[in-house]
Formats: sequence, structure tokens, C-alpha cells
Amino acid sequence: MLGDSLSAEYGLKRGTGWVALLEQRLATQKPAFKLVNASISGDTTSGGRSRLPALLAQHRPTHVIIELGGNDALRGLPLAMTRDNLEQMVQAVQAAGARLLLIGMQVPPNYGADYTRAFSDTFVTVAKSHKAALVPFLLHGVADRADAEQWFQADRIHPREEAQALLLDNVWPELKKILP
Repeated sequence: MLGDSLSAEYGLKRGTGWVALLEQRLATQKPAFKLVNASISGDTTSGGRSRLPALLAQHRPTHVIIELGGNDALRGLPLAMTRDNLEQMVQAVQAAGARLLLIGMQVPPNYGADYTRAFSDTFVTVAKSHKAALVPFLLHGVADRADAEQWFQADRIHPREEAQALLLDNVWPELKKILP
């Protein structure tokens, strides 16, 4: 698992984030799998790209989940750079012989319609061009609800503990498709 604060349990009690819930689900449904969470709060696609080769060499994973890109948008980084970093990570994972699940993100509409659409499409484009599994929007059913503010911590960026099972429910169907 290579992600940012959304996967690193930012603001949550340890063991309550969606990745910890995934680890529990794997233990009961796919016990042969061991999950390594290499997520770091604040990480960008550039950070993930630079850390990925060492992680692949150290852990030799059969499957990799990448959940990065949200911080790129929050920092106003160029979409071309985000796309290139995602492309390079996908290629590295596939070259290492691992199956990949790419998790997409969306940005609020105040970024402008063109940027919002282009950012979201970046994940779809990368996944399609590399035939990688995709969760289009990790926060589906949380950030796009009428009562969304109730599902987020005070920073309005990180989901509360109560939302973590919903995030897992967004990821699990796509991950299950690529697991043996």
C-alpha cells in the first residue's frame, strides 16, 4: 500500500483506518496475503515515485495499491507531472511482476471545471493505458454526500473513523478482482 494521509490514518486512532480494516479483511478472506502499509501523510506522486523502487525491492509484492495524487492537487502541481509520476509508478509495479490497483481522487469544484475534470481523468487514463485496476474515487459515498461535512475531521480533508469502512467498501470490490 503506497498512499498519503488518507491511507496513513491521519487524525485517527491506530488500527481504525481503511487500510487497517483491509488488513483485517485480508486476514479472514485471503489469509495468504500480508499487507505492508507504506503510506506517508503529505506524500505526493513524486514522493511515491522516489520511494517505490526501494519498496518493491524490499518487499517483493505480488500486488500493489497506489493511492496518491490528492496532495499534488492541493499543492497546485502540474497535472502533466502527476500523470507522469503515476505512469512511472504503474510501469515499475508491472515491471516487478506485481498486480496493481490504482485509486483515484477528485478535487472540489472550486478548482474550476476544466482542472477538476482533467485531474479525475488522469487516473482513468493511466489505468486504462496500462490495463490496471482502478477505483475512480476513494471518497465516493463520503465526500459526495449531502451531509459530507459530518463524515470529515475538522480539517474537512480527512475522513473520520466512521467513514473508513465506506472507503474500504470502495476499494474491496476492485481489489478482489485482481486477487487469486
